[in-house]
Amino acid sequence: MFLMDIMISLILMVLLIICVLVGVA
Repeated sequence: MFLMDIMISLILMVLLIICVLVGVA
């Protein structure tokens, strides 16, 4: 369960960063 939460958080962070980069570009 704990590992799952960490993986989900990392995936959301990556998606957020990609959205920001796309918005800037």
